[in-house]
Amino acid sequence: MVAQVRRQPLAAQAAELLLARIRAGEWPLGHRLPGETLLAAQLGVGRSTLREAIRELAGKGVLDSRQGAGVFVTALDVSEDWDVVLRGATIAAVIEARIAIEAEAAALAAQRRTPADLRAIRRALAGRRADGQTVAEHVDADMAFHRAVIVAAHNDVLTQLFDSFLPRLRLAMIDMLELRPVASEQADHAAHEQLAQAVADRNPTAAAAFSRTHLSALKEAFA
Repeated sequence: MVAQVRRQPLAAQAAELLLARIRAGEWPLGHRLPGETLLAAQLGVGRSTLREAIRELAGKGVLDSRQGAGVFVTALDVSEDWDVVLRGATIAAVIEARIAIEAEAAALAAQRRTPADLRAIRRALAGRRADGQTVAEHVDADMAFHRAVIVAAHNDVLTQLFDSFLPRLRLAMIDMLELRPVASEQADHAAHEQLAQAVADRNPTAAAAFSRTHLSALKEAFA
């Protein structure tokens, strides 16, 4: 039996037309779409087909149907899968995102850290200097330190964002350090000690600054 190309369902076609008009800026973010009757006529479909198209785009986070109020634009495009975005991102882009996340997390950690958080940060800091580490083991110890600081911020969203970066970042860090070891391990570790001390001292300004400076230097190393 010869396989045949299946026609795209009418509702899916209507959803694509709606999305194209949203992307083109016809309806800005937060704007209400025209009424159902008018919109169905514009698209040349029935109202039930239009409702199905709206449900499809609502499921993708683009539209929000509010009872008694209408249908509103809540995003200007369909978001790509997060893993796909990260796989395609440059390391510089990932580090820039880390700077945004970790500088704020470091400041929050300095304000919110508990004695238990501080012990975890110091244990992780010591783990970075363990003798006989392979490159992979050193990278894992380094990631554990940065994660301990973020956990001390007591913001689950920041922690989960960092965790989502780890697989992409870990492999790149291992590759980089195998090709180009850190020029001064002592200076690199001192930068981490400064960050840990700022958190211990409850100095959010210094903690954010040390985090940003260290990660900016890391970004330059990848450049």
